[in-house]
Amino acid sequence: MDSKIANNRNILIAVDESENAKRAVLYVKDLLAGLSGFHITLITIIPEPPEDYFMSESEKTEWVKDKNVSARRIIEGYHKIFSEAGFREEDVKSHAVMKKCASIAECILNEKDNLACGTVVIGRRGISKKEEFIFGSTSSKILHTAKDCSIWVIE
Repeated sequence: MDSKIANNRNILIAVDESENAKRAVLYVKDLLAGLSGFHITLITIIPEPPEDYFMSESEKTEWVKDKNVSARRIIEGYHKIFSEAGFREEDVKSHAVMKKCASIAECILNEKDNLACGTVVIGRRGISKKEEFIFGSTSSKILHTAKDCSIWVIE
């Protein structure tokens, strides 16, 4: 099988605690349920704060611990959705990544490349036009900068 075709069966779903992320997970579950040969990776990105963000090393350690616990809880919940739908355990991976990136979109696309995924699935946050102008949109950044992959934006 051509490696490009094989990569298209590797699907990265970027998740967080939002309803839109949950809709993305449910969409993929419903679309692929009963089909074999697909491999799903659930990922949540924890943006690494700047070095001077914390007053002490212990404060940083506690923050990292709390973020990892929260991320693990989110991912395990979504992982369970696939397990209960009959997906094989070896076909659904999940992990939280703490990274220093210019944007969440950049982190997601870096992980896509690291994991050789041919499809990225994201939930659209539903931010206002004003918020998008000020902060930018992760889904918009991914749509405009992704290369060599399919992007599914679920609303």
